[in-house]
Amino acid sequence: MVAILAAAPFLTKQILWTPITAVNMRDIVTNQFKMTNANFSGVDKDGNPFKIHAVSGHQEYGKPDIVFLEQPSGVITRSTAEGKRTDKISAKRGQFNHKEQILTLTGNVTVNSSTGDKILTKEMVIKL
Repeated sequence: MVAILAAAPFLTKQILWTPITAVNMRDIVTNQFKMTNANFSGVDKDGNPFKIHAVSGHQEYGKPDIVFLEQPSGVITRSTAEGKRTDKISAKRGQFNHKEQILTLTGNVTVNSSTGDKILTKEMVIKL
């Protein structure tokens, strides 16, 4: 009887519970490491400089070496037999694997080269 009297206030109140299925863990994990106005710069394996900018980027918990980019753009400089070549690149999305130095661009990828060459494609992989 004493137990019922002690528990009565808890049994008469409505308690709001959030079911675990209502929590979107993918959003939590995806947005855990989020950046806005992200900039990356470095040198490739041959010592040529590159710069990458993105409107936003994020890292996923299970993929710490990859930065997922939104609206990436950048400048990549290469040495060729004819001299230095500068490529300006842009795309809708990208993934930058900073450990392997690979930039994968997708969605309206454009490349404008200092040599006058222009490329428009759906996907491009650049090994830096």
